[in-house]
Amino acid sequence: MTFRLLGPLTVSGAPAPGGPRARALLALLLLDAGRTVTAERLVDGLYGDEPPAGAANALQSQVSRLRRALPDGVKVEHSPAGYRLTGAGADGVDALRFERLAREGARAGAAGDPVRAEGLLREALALWRGPALADVREAPYAAGQAARLDALRLDTLEEWAAALLAAGGDPAPLVPELARAAAAHPLRERLRALQMRALAGAGRQAEALAVYEEVRGALAEELGADPAAELTAAHLAVLRGEEPGAARAAGASRLPVPLTDFVGREREREQLRALLASARLSTLVGPGGAGKTRLAVEAVGDGGTGAGVGGEAVFVDLAAVGPGEVVAAFARALGVRDASPYGLVRALADRPLLLVVDNCEHVVAEAAGLVRELLAGCPGLRVLATSREALGITGESLLPVGALAPGAAAELFVRRGAAARPGFAGHARVPEICAALDALPLALELAAARLRTLTVDQIADRLGERLGEGFGEGFGERIGERSREKSPADSGTSARDEPRADSGAGPGEKSPAGSGTGPREKPRAGAGAGPGEESRTRADDGSGERLAERFRLLSRGDRTAPERHRTLAAVVEWSWELLGAEERELAARFSVFRGGATAEAVARVCGVEQADAEDVLASLAEKSLVEAGAFDTGTVRYRMLETVRAFAAGRLPTGDPAPAAHTAHHLALARAADPRLRGPAQLDWLARLDAEDANLRAALRRATAHAPADALRLVAALTPYWWLRGLRGQVAGLAAELLDAVDGAGIGPEAAGLGEEYVLCVLAAGAGAMGPHSERLDRARTLLTSRTEPLRQPFTAYLWATAAGPGERPEARLPLPDDPWTRALGLAGQGHLALGQGDVPAARAALTEALAGFRALGERWGTATALEGLAGLSPDPLPLFAEALELFESLGVAEDIVDLLGRRAAVHEAAGDTGPAAADRARAAAVARRAGLPEPG
Repeated sequence: MTFRLLGPLTVSGAPAPGGPRARALLALLLLDAGRTVTAERLVDGLYGDEPPAGAANALQSQVSRLRRALPDGVKVEHSPAGYRLTGAGADGVDALRFERLAREGARAGAAGDPVRAEGLLREALALWRGPALADVREAPYAAGQAARLDALRLDTLEEWAAALLAAGGDPAPLVPELARAAAAHPLRERLRALQMRALAGAGRQAEALAVYEEVRGALAEELGADPAAELTAAHLAVLRGEEPGAARAAGASRLPVPLTDFVGREREREQLRALLASARLSTLVGPGGAGKTRLAVEAVGDGGTGAGVGGEAVFVDLAAVGPGEVVAAFARALGVRDASPYGLVRALADRPLLLVVDNCEHVVAEAAGLVRELLAGCPGLRVLATSREALGITGESLLPVGALAPGAAAELFVRRGAAARPGFAGHARVPEICAALDALPLALELAAARLRTLTVDQIADRLGERLGEGFGEGFGERIGERSREKSPADSGTSARDEPRADSGAGPGEKSPAGSGTGPREKPRAGAGAGPGEESRTRADDGSGERLAERFRLLSRGDRTAPERHRTLAAVVEWSWELLGAEERELAARFSVFRGGATAEAVARVCGVEQADAEDVLASLAEKSLVEAGAFDTGTVRYRMLETVRAFAAGRLPTGDPAPAAHTAHHLALARAADPRLRGPAQLDWLARLDAEDANLRAALRRATAHAPADALRLVAALTPYWWLRGLRGQVAGLAAELLDAVDGAGIGPEAAGLGEEYVLCVLAAGAGAMGPHSERLDRARTLLTSRTEPLRQPFTAYLWATAAGPGERPEARLPLPDDPWTRALGLAGQGHLALGQGDVPAARAALTEALAGFRALGERWGTATALEGLAGLSPDPLPLFAEALELFESLGVAEDIVDLLGRRAAVHEAAGDTGPAAADRARAAAVARRAGLPEPG
């Protein structure tokens, strides 16, 4: 049942029943559908300041007439508090639905998601068919309510225009809409500013400038005022030829926000901005510790805001990825569900975007191939990469980044030293320290942190001993010449760099990996023992063993290897030797983590009490070897700089239990999360697993290499998480590698009691398990259908049925677990099957019972699935669709969102509601494009 107030008053497409006063009463109740309205308010709304004698009886008479005219299922209920209209639902009243969509769209825009905001706001505006409350304007209450709705409509129009421009949409359709609104509100400055941006974006700059002059003159003549900042900024943007969405693109930027001030590199920053304006692919190359990431963030975004170059900017950090994982890292950063090059191209094809791709060096060949493919298929895309060496793509523009200038290096040391020791303002030997450390920002920051416990003289003396430098008389006179030799402008610093820190990097900023395999090496096997497996000498990826090799990369290709190539390693070693034995032991064991960890996890994996772990981690953070910050879950997490992590991994003793404990801990975490993903804490546990994603993948890689049986158990435990988060495409490669490892190890899943785990791994691998290995699917089918004991993973039967298709019904013969979620899912499956067979009563009964079961559990995905099924049986499906859509959106399952929007659009089309139908179709297409899914039909 749908009621329309935004235009002529109608009920499910037909004119509202009853006389003028009954319609006015209906509209007044609809504005508060589902809520109680007092009798006094109804009397005031219907009769105004001159109510008739016996107003209460008159109201009761009108209510009686309205009740007789209302369709079945819609009632006017009475209570001592007043009257309440039931059966309409919030989404059954177009005015209430409009207000909800407008609020959600505004929130999405403020949260930096202009694509979602644009779809919601367009859907809201499409609900209007004429003036609000057009049929009941004579009622005393109508003028005030209509004015309120009209004002909200104008606000929504402005929000929609801003979102469309920020999302890079076609501004041409905006021009007539904004022109009509501007004619009615000529001095509304935000509206006129958006009108200017839309005209400029449509290539009509002269008209945009004329709008500014018109408004400026009217403001001066009528109000004696000058244009406000927003209108002036729009005028300046038109004069500069900026993209129309530039003002809002900054809000959507995902660049890391620096926590410290930026020191030096003004010339390089301007050079980089010039490159970004003229080249589609720019790469910052240079030695580790030079500050490539910080320079990129500063040049792109004026300190991370994204405003420096205009347009949307997205940050892709490859620090924690290994070979074969680059595409998945891009997909995660972009929010694209299809983790394939084709899916990324489809998602970015029409999107003006700058990708900042950080830490390419250890996966340079894979990153270069993907960047080439994306640039070829996405004309609006630009890429800024940071790497030890060039990507080697035709058209690539390089900017070497080397040592800081002498003055900037000294300033950085003094600023960071003042943070470590308040009151520190410099020292005569600071230039000596800077030169000894080659003026590299990471080395300077590590050294400055020592001012908490050492004097400048002690630091200089120890650096001289550690680095083999004699500072003697006249050393300061050589600093200027030495620094000039190392400057990027004069020397063309090598693109193959050592591990680095950002110039001015501080706690909370990411440091690149530089660990793992070299750019041309074969994929590494995970290291470290899993539960019950052999332990390995070093950390999980063996990066500590290859620390010296990382620095030798400077001598590759046509570049020479300068003498300073060992400097950063020496500084890290020096910082390491200043640690106490307890700090060194925990730091070495901490190196097995990827993506950081909580103190609780560190304590469990490193074999210490949590209080001791917190104390040592705090000490390491104070010494700039570990970063601490609150991340998405609100829990403090600790992360080691990748340069230090690689060094620490090399100090992990042979046979140390930390790698095995890391795998065991994350297997236990995944198993603990599994049942909670089917209950009321679903969102909390999804967020917790999101925070541990890099660690879970590292544990899976390690177990794949050394304990495939444990890896199968981990895949089974993580299956619901991957499904609910839409990560199946991103883990298919890992699952396929695990199947190869199982085959290579000669593991018999049946004998090992891992038949169900093997089936889930085959399903996770998808196409990767087929091809030359199609016998794996047959093996999985046999393992599943010959099973006698109940399945341990409730998702198994559902996923198998989804993969096998309608011709195969394993639920009819599989021994299912006897738990509430499985029972509810089975009922939902029965309902859909009955619906397909035309048995509507059986379908409704099964789906209704399934819905009750899922609601009792508090599980969102199952609840939404049951609601969607019931919507197909309801005469009024829109409220059910709305609730299901809200649940799917809370989980972020793009596939389900797209499918549901398509079904709801079909309902609108069948009812002749072309506006809402078009809005749903457009919104579904936008969601699909954003997630890299096929265009919906």
